[in-house]
Amino acid sequence: MYGSFDEDAASGRRRRRAARAAAVTAAVALSVLTGGAAAAGPAPVVTRAALDPSLVAGRGAAVGFLEQEAEHARTTGTVIGPDRSAYTLAGEASGRRAVRLNPGQYVEFTLPAAADAITVRYSIPDSPDGGGITAPLDVAVGHGRPRTMTLTSQYAWLYNQYPFSNDPDAGLLHPDWWITECSCVPAATTPAPTISTPFRPHHFYEEQRLLLGRTHRAGEIVRLTAPAGSAAAWTVIDLLDSELVGPPHVAPHAVNAVALGADQSGRRDSADALDRAIAAARRTHRTVYLPPGTYQVNRHIIVDDVTIEGAGSWYTVFRGREVALDTPAPDGSVHTGVGFYGRDAAAGGSSNVHLSGFAIEGDVRERIDLDQVNAIGGALNHSTIDGLYLHHTKVGMWFDGPMTDLRVTDTVIADQIADGVNFHTGVTHSSVSNSFVRNTGDDGLAMWSERTGNAHNTFDHNTVQSPVLANGIALYGGTDNTVSHNLVADPVREGSAIQVGSRFGAEPFTGHLWITDNTTVRAGTYELNWNIGLGAIWFYALDRSIDADIQVVGDAFLDNTFNAIMLVSDWPVKDQVSITGVHFQDIRVDGTGTSVVSARAAGAASFADVDARNVGAVGVNNCGSFHFTPAGSEFSLTDLGGNDGGWLAPWLLPNTITCNDRPTVVPPPAPAPW
Repeated sequence: MYGSFDEDAASGRRRRRAARAAAVTAAVALSVLTGGAAAAGPAPVVTRAALDPSLVAGRGAAVGFLEQEAEHARTTGTVIGPDRSAYTLAGEASGRRAVRLNPGQYVEFTLPAAADAITVRYSIPDSPDGGGITAPLDVAVGHGRPRTMTLTSQYAWLYNQYPFSNDPDAGLLHPDWWITECSCVPAATTPAPTISTPFRPHHFYEEQRLLLGRTHRAGEIVRLTAPAGSAAAWTVIDLLDSELVGPPHVAPHAVNAVALGADQSGRRDSADALDRAIAAARRTHRTVYLPPGTYQVNRHIIVDDVTIEGAGSWYTVFRGREVALDTPAPDGSVHTGVGFYGRDAAAGGSSNVHLSGFAIEGDVRERIDLDQVNAIGGALNHSTIDGLYLHHTKVGMWFDGPMTDLRVTDTVIADQIADGVNFHTGVTHSSVSNSFVRNTGDDGLAMWSERTGNAHNTFDHNTVQSPVLANGIALYGGTDNTVSHNLVADPVREGSAIQVGSRFGAEPFTGHLWITDNTTVRAGTYELNWNIGLGAIWFYALDRSIDADIQVVGDAFLDNTFNAIMLVSDWPVKDQVSITGVHFQDIRVDGTGTSVVSARAAGAASFADVDARNVGAVGVNNCGSFHFTPAGSEFSLTDLGGNDGGWLAPWLLPNTITCNDRPTVVPPPAPAPW
């Protein structure tokens, strides 16, 4: 078959990644056991989603890098946070804390394992006009000469109401919308309220990667310094990831795109050369290979029946600028940019596409929802995506079906304007696994059954961190889908770790939905429009009722800002919709700012072996549909036994009204072993 996927090569890459992950785990264990005795500096504190790794064992992506939070490192700067508020630097930081450096100050980390590459997550100020600035960060590792990393805020700092603005001085985009800040509709209010600017600044953070040039041993110090005279009045360092990347991958028998004109220096556009390489590979039944380099690409590369391999995501980089179209495309796009796209589903889609071992660096700085400026898009059937790094595009991967049998593995998606991955419309028998998503501007991972249902899809063993808007993982309709063994941390506002929603025109939930063995932390966020706290997992009936067989089994909801579990309908439809068929079993809830369960809808759920501790308010905040009838709430709870911690007392059953619209929040203690 043309462009057939080399399974042996893929298996080899996965084995190498697994070996690196195992080495990383061993290094972490050694650093803990020895207290970092061999280190020249303070002992490294290695975390996963800002947690002790033992609390999330078996959950999330097995990645090749080690995370160290700046607040645990040695610094001459100032620790900011904790803070879970929207529109704050601490609120968007991993673990809700970070370190602020003034010019001349530093933060230094001790390498917990051998590394030849680092990733720095940071924030610097915007420019007064909203265009962003650049500023240096000095990086010194061990006894090597310091080098300078150029930081930027050109892709950060959004303002205002959806779909947001880059202008910090802009007036309201939607003055006819109700806003929390004045509890009013500004355009319909007399006298008109004064709305200060910048209005709702957010999306503060960026990350940048750096190859160190050689392998540094465990115990060496990485010092990050904001140099004197920097253009940035302050530099916030959130975390450092360190990694042993190893040598570049070589594919000696492939079609080398450089031989057909691709420019490794990035000075000339390589899109046409890539088209030639793809055509040659299909004629000769071979793979396309891109050796180490930066390749300029400023449009979509259409892929079908082809395998494209890079030397590894640290070595092979496709970089492009966003290009305005002379006339809008048929789908409404007004820009194009770097991306690999399957053919449209209406044209039959693409099949047998295999992409691996490269990075895509886009140039998207504003959210235009109709724009197709995603890193990967179109319809890809019977295809694989493995080992990519996707950065600065609108959505990392957006798939418009119908399409089937796509596997996404071992991929990192960071700093997106909108979603990380979206299975949109008729995606079936597909999966995202062992992938890492951080700092999306909308849902991290989503299945959206708009007009045509998704079915038999799986999100498994992924890590989703710090979506600044919406949810870590979101499910909008569909049949027989699974969300399992994921780690979701630090959603900021108007969403939470996991959402099950009948909204956005989605087809109904049918068959079963399994949400099993996931861990969430510091979720249960603030819903700006409702002015209430959500749940770490929340069910939202808006367009229609939710009545599929939904099994939530083996999950852990840790350090919840508000509730662990919420079931809600919107006020205008609360008497037309309900949520039923939800079963919770073998759940651990460690810390809630408010309740374990908040019910703000009609319906029912059952609970078995749900253990809770450190609960800030009444265990069940049962408002039902807010009619407060003599017969009790319109939402009923069934106790199937084994529910420990006193949160589900007999007097709460089956439907006692305990409604407190906005209960007082009691911050929970940090999670601990059960």
